[in-house]
Amino acid sequence: MSLPALSARSVVQVAVSDPRVRPLLRELGDEYSARYGKDAHAELARYPDEEFTAPHGGLLLLILEGGEPVAGGAFRRYDAATAELKRIWTHSAHRRRGLAREVVAELEREAHARGYERIYLTTGPRQPEARALYLNSGYRPLFDTEADPESIGPLPFEKHLPRHPDLGTDHRTGKATAQ
Repeated sequence: MSLPALSARSVVQVAVSDPRVRPLLRELGDEYSARYGKDAHAELARYPDEEFTAPHGGLLLLILEGGEPVAGGAFRRYDAATAELKRIWTHSAHRRRGLAREVVAELEREAHARGYERIYLTTGPRQPEARALYLNSGYRPLFDTEADPESIGPLPFEKHLPRHPDLGTDHRTGKATAQ
């Protein structure tokens, strides 16, 4: 008897319009709505899709297994030195495998490669697993961790990335430039 082969895993950068992004947006919207009791699909439409493209300083990526999306996430330009993480997602059938950590790490690598020095993000007060993910990934909470999360609202975090001593970045193109 042979063991089943592991599905090949790959990381791809995609546009929000890519059909493989649909499960991410659908599940995030459904989960936000279930946790916060309102239609949260509007929150996902809050930022224009182009903010998640290289010409605007952003990125959206998916982790694929066997060609199917199992996790993903994005960042957008928050300011000249800061990328803001958004839409961190793991498919409901693939949770508890460390995929969200992989997504965050890949987003950090990409933000660093594009010259960002800091990452900022917020997560909802009813998302304890996201809060734990960011705390365990070295993010500094910008709120009182002893306070009731419901009394705070969105929970902000930051992480400083190492500086590139000899590189700058054109955030319009996402390309490194020599200085």
